Parts: sequence; structure tokens; C-alpha cells
Amino acid sequence: MNVIFFVTNLDSGGIENYLLRFLEFKSSKFKNITVFCKGGRAGELLNNYQNLPNVDIHLKYVSYFKLQDYLYIYRFLKKNKFHSVCDFTGNFSGLILFCAKKAGIKKRVVFYRGATDHFQKTIIKSTYNRFVKSMTLYYATDILSNSKAAFKYFFTQNQKDQRFEVIYNGIDKSKFNVGDKNLKNSFFIPENAYVIGHVGRYNYSKNHKTILHVAERLIKKYTNIYFILCGKGVKKNLELKTIEYGIEKNVRLFENRTDIPIFLNTMDAFFFPSITEGQPNALIEAMIVGLPFVASNIDSIKETVFKNSLLLDPNDVEGYVVNLEKLYKKSESRNEFLKEYAIKRFDHKIKFNEFYNKLVNTIQ
Repeated sequence: MNVIFFVTNLDSGGIENYLLRFLEFKSSKFKNITVFCKGGRAGELLNNYQNLPNVDIHLKYVSYFKLQDYLYIYRFLKKNKFHSVCDFTGNFSGLILFCAKKAGIKKRVVFYRGATDHFQKTIIKSTYNRFVKSMTLYYATDILSNSKAAFKYFFTQNQKDQRFEVIYNGIDKSKFNVGDKNLKNSFFIPENAYVIGHVGRYNYSKNHKTILHVAERLIKKYTNIYFILCGKGVKKNLELKTIEYGIEKNVRLFENRTDIPIFLNTMDAFFFPSITEGQPNALIEAMIVGLPFVASNIDSIKETVFKNSLLLDPNDVEGYVVNLEKLYKKSESRNEFLKEYAIKRFDHKIKFNEFYNKLVNTIQ
């Protein structure tokens, strides 16, 4: 079976890492896989994708309005005789799915990976968004999301039908079995320090502003508390802020890292005050390691964690300080119940098979 996936690019983010992990698990099941980057460029994960069997990367900028771009898409789909198409760009999948329908592709999947819109709303943009969403609704054979929160935000109850299904993220627990390895020594952090961490690109939705305010309060009260943060744009955008706050000696900032399991294993607690998320993969990975956490109370996080988790308003600096301080004083760095909960609920074999079946089933 030939399948094509549409993404914006191959930068290290939730969509791109999800698709990479899915293909690492399932690429051998397809005759040929095309990953089409409609932003016209690849990204940091290009080599990872190119190392997979049966995967071709296609770079082509696709505009929002240009007719010739969609004629190109139609001809490309027709020529390569794909059996399934899956677009990960939510509402903006509409015109791609229209082209797929005209090209005779019977399996047309849209996968929503965010729980809110991510553009500044104007009359023109909002009108276009409504238009492409209507196209998505009309031409998709399957409408997937990694959270109920996304469907709640994007669709009214009377728009939903049997095509809608939530498929949660899958995590391979074996990749997080790193024993007692940690990075304290290489990060110049004392062995007896208490480490609070965060993983996520620098973006408004990740709420780094609140993270730094909380870090300032805790570090100035407890000199053996350290913060480690990584993600695209993190070091570039936060380094001067840590100096401004006077906490640079106890904060370690990094761009994208390839050793996330060991990075997480360096922490004693995970801090995740996101303003918006699709489904928080970084938080799931922290739970897989068994890290105690403090997180925000947005809908997508509520449905990810167990019911008794303590979640706070994204901007509740005081609440975060109080609860991280409680974890610090308790000094429990691993929670086995949390670990088992996450491993069972987000088993990659189950979740990736659910997605795979959506791509291949009922093709006539």
C-alpha cells in the first residue's frame, strides 16, 4: 500500500515526532511512504526520516490560495496512485483532501494535533478557516484527534458523526529505560541538587514566562533547586531573561536534544504550565519515567492525567510555587503508580495500531 502524509515541515515538534515514531514502528507494513512538507522545507528531523525504509520526502511550498499549487497536488496524487492520504494540519487539510478525492483516493484522513487555532484572527483569516474546515468535513473519510479537547473546540455536536475518533499518543516505554543515568555532572549541577525540568519549544502556548517567574521564586528561596529546560528556541530566547532575573547560575537552557530519556531522568519533578496543547507528549513521557509533576488545568491535560492530579490555572504562579515546594520538601523523585498508569494508557503498540488501522481499513 502506498500512503502519503502531509505535514508543514520536519522541525522537531509534536506532529513530526509522532509521525516519526509511528513510521519507526510501522514503515515495513507499507510498500511506499511519502512525507509531503507543504511548507516547502524540511527541518531538524530530516535525517531521522530519511533513515527509515520505504520513506520518500517531498518538499513543495503550497500556498493558501494559489490554484496552480493545488493542480500540482492533484497531479502528484494521481500520478503516484496513493491508496491513503493523511493530513496532519487540521482545518487546513480541506483543500488537500479535496484534491485527493478528485484524484480517486478513497481513504482520506485528517488528524487534528492541536486543541485550538494557532493564528491571529482577522476577518479574512477566519473566513478562510471556516471555508477549509467545511472542505475538511465534506471530503474526509476519517476525522481523528489526539484529544477530546480538540473536537470540542473545532466542532459543534451536530457536526460530529461516526468518522470522528480520538487516538491518543503512543509512547514506547523501552526507550525510557535508562537506569540511573543522568546529566547532572555534564550540566555542572551538584549531585544533591533538586532538579525541576520542562521540555518544549519556545512558544507562547508553552508559557515559559510563568516557568521563569516560578523558577525565580524557588531558586531565590532554595539555593539547591535547579531548573533545566530544552526545546527549539529556548536558549536563544530565555538566556538573557535568566540573567535579568538573577537566576542564571541555577538554570540550564538547551535547544533540541536527542537524549530526552536521560534528560528527563536528570529531573526530580516536571513542570508543565501550558496555555494550550493538543495532547502533551512531553508530559506523557515525564509520566512514563515516573516523574512527579505540576501542570496546568487545560482540558487536554485533564484528559491525559489521572483524575486526582493537582492541576492549576496556567498563570497561577503562587500555586505552582507552593506545589513545587511541596514536592521539593517531600523529596520523592519517582512515582511508580504514575509510571504504570502512563505505560498502560499510552502503549505505543496499541495506539499506533489504532492509527494504522484507520489508514488501511475499509479501502475498496
